[in-house]
Amino acid sequence: MIDPHYRQLIMQELRRIEQEEQVRILYACESGSRAWGFPSQDSDYDVRFLYIRPVDWYVSIFDKRDVIERPINSMLDINGWDLKKALNLFRKSNPPLLEWLQSPILYEETYTVTERIRSLSPLTFSPKSCMYHYLHMAKRNYRDYLQGDRVRLKKYFYVLRPILACEWIERYHEMAPMEFDRLVERLIPEESELRSAVNNLLARKKSGEELDDEPRIQCINDYLEERISHFEQAAREAEDLSYQRDTQLDELFRAALQEVWG
Repeated sequence: MIDPHYRQLIMQELRRIEQEEQVRILYACESGSRAWGFPSQDSDYDVRFLYIRPVDWYVSIFDKRDVIERPINSMLDINGWDLKKALNLFRKSNPPLLEWLQSPILYEETYTVTERIRSLSPLTFSPKSCMYHYLHMAKRNYRDYLQGDRVRLKKYFYVLRPILACEWIERYHEMAPMEFDRLVERLIPEESELRSAVNNLLARKKSGEELDDEPRIQCINDYLEERISHFEQAAREAEDLSYQRDTQLDELFRAALQEVWG
């Protein structure tokens, strides 16, 4: 759930960005721990959006800045990508963008372009590149936070989630859902020691506990080490199943310009 006060504040800032930057926001969503399902009490709002500028802006010999970044205060982090940039990343199966498109917390979706992008996702999705993305995230966080006898318990989520995303991609050959609960429910056996340990950790996190330094949870560490080793091999062998649809993306971009600006 999003605090109504912050939802209103976010919408006000999106309208302010449109006015100040002379853009139209096509899509806005939550992208961080709130969308993943394990926010802390002091988690900020990670708002991500896609926008489009007037036609004349794109008809230029100069390269121009294609992001808008507005860290408003300690609780709001609002960043957006120009649609042209987003579509170029989409054709490369960019995992953060693919996550945004399926965020469970939606702030705004005012035009048809986002749904049209989603419809092309099966054609641009690359299991290899997405698996490598999540594997690198898991390895980095595991190395930095979960090596000692005592660890920062909340960091388990930042290794478990990308590893489970790799599991999902390997098993279903599609982008993993953002919600941590869905990954756990589908991928970790219900009666296992691992499932019990993860559920207990998640319950503590959702209750507002800070989950600072405590003894490592050995069954989770054993699982993560085994899976990291497995996916180092699996990522190398994964097929790159994406199919370039450049003509369709060009058409989509032109249609978005027409829909928004007439």
